[in-house]
Amino acid sequence: MPDRIIIRTMEPADWKAVSEIYKEGILTGFATFETEVPSWDQWNSNHIAVCRLVAVAGKKVKGWAALSAVSSRCVYGGVAEVSVYVAKNARGKQIGEQLLRELIAQSEKEGYWTLQSGIFPENTASIGLHKKCGFRKIGFRERIAQLNGVWKDNILMEKRSEKTG
Repeated sequence: MPDRIIIRTMEPADWKAVSEIYKEGILTGFATFETEVPSWDQWNSNHIAVCRLVAVAGKKVKGWAALSAVSSRCVYGGVAEVSVYVAKNARGKQIGEQLLRELIAQSEKEGYWTLQSGIFPENTASIGLHKKCGFRKIGFRERIAQLNGVWKDNILMEKRSEKTG
């Protein structure tokens, strides 16, 4: 019988496991423009202090989700960028969905009215996950940036809260 998944608040002590999962995502070549895992201090300063989650089975972190600010301007204080990563050996088990649904719920409690994600078109699993959780495609950014010298497109998706904003 598989271990039950618990979604809980991410703690600094989870960073080793979180960073390993992030590294797996980086190595796919279609999860992020990042090419190296940042230090805890860098990651911590680039992510909003609330709405940081991990999915745990047994005592092992199997995935994580967090929010980043989209702008430092106060008018965008209720808009955040979503990150959701699932360990390679745990994909296809609805862990990403559990994380994203809880992230949405917590973000609404914290006053966020819009969540957005920029997703590489080849990351069909992430696009499907976001659609399943109520995100819609709002744009296509052609050749928005380079990853390892290759221009990459990005699909922009958003979810507007029905409870906040």
